[in-house]
Amino acid sequence: MDRKELIKHQIGQLEIKSKKLVNEMFAGQYQSVFKGQGIEFSEVREYQIGDDFRSIDRNVSARYGKPYIKLFAEERELTIIFLIDLSASQHFAGKGKLKSEIAAEVAAILAFSALKNNDRAGMLSFTDKVEKIIPPRKGKNNILRIINEILDYRPTGTKTSISTALKALNEIWRRKAVVFLISDFEDNGYKKDLAVTAKRHDLICIKITDKMEREIPDVGLIEMIDPETQSRVLVDYSLYGKNFNKASIEFDEQTLLSLKRANVDVINLNTEDSYILPLIRFFKDRERRIALG
Repeated sequence: MDRKELIKHQIGQLEIKSKKLVNEMFAGQYQSVFKGQGIEFSEVREYQIGDDFRSIDRNVSARYGKPYIKLFAEERELTIIFLIDLSASQHFAGKGKLKSEIAAEVAAILAFSALKNNDRAGMLSFTDKVEKIIPPRKGKNNILRIINEILDYRPTGTKTSISTALKALNEIWRRKAVVFLISDFEDNGYKKDLAVTAKRHDLICIKITDKMEREIPDVGLIEMIDPETQSRVLVDYSLYGKNFNKASIEFDEQTLLSLKRANVDVINLNTEDSYILPLIRFFKDRERRIALG
């Protein structure tokens, strides 16, 4: 089986799995936590005693010689945008799946939830540049295209620039959208753009990590390779291992603190454990906060 056929098979299996999870767990929760972005004009009808006179449509009333008012309804339809990190570090795997595979599976569940609620889904993938833009549309074909691009796209860049992705998002999609930023967040210098995006859109950050990247095993000398720069370094655990592990933990803690300060929701995932429970916790926590007002 060549790569193209393998990816096609993988997408087919992922579609079946995602639809099953959506039908059994996520469809209702998705609708309850992602509300319409406002109200839109619905229709006009004749004025009745008790109606708010401020809703009178002067043009229609003048045309028919009696007062008519405008009626509005909640704008239920949403736009879902996936910001997908395709930098080289996404293709790292320790004992579990690739980070890019986890990203594709989570995006599939959320996208099929959007489809079930008649919402549009689109994607912007990035490395240290914008790699691919898929405009938001309804329908299964667009979702399968998004999944295919996550799994099979060959990016031209290798490094990570979250700031570049956020700036492009805010320039392209000015109207409020639900945005899922899926990355390992191995980057710095994006805090300002994160805060700007969080004010403009409903931003949810999904952080995917791999334990093998965070812990040097106690095996003496070990060669480490940075997947984004391809730089190599020989590390002696007895001299640097504990400090590296400590620095990795501190970096993750500072990243999470930055995300929380920007007032965004965060879903923490790792490549060895199931992403189902963290997603369920996210939806339940968001439902609770909405209920509390």
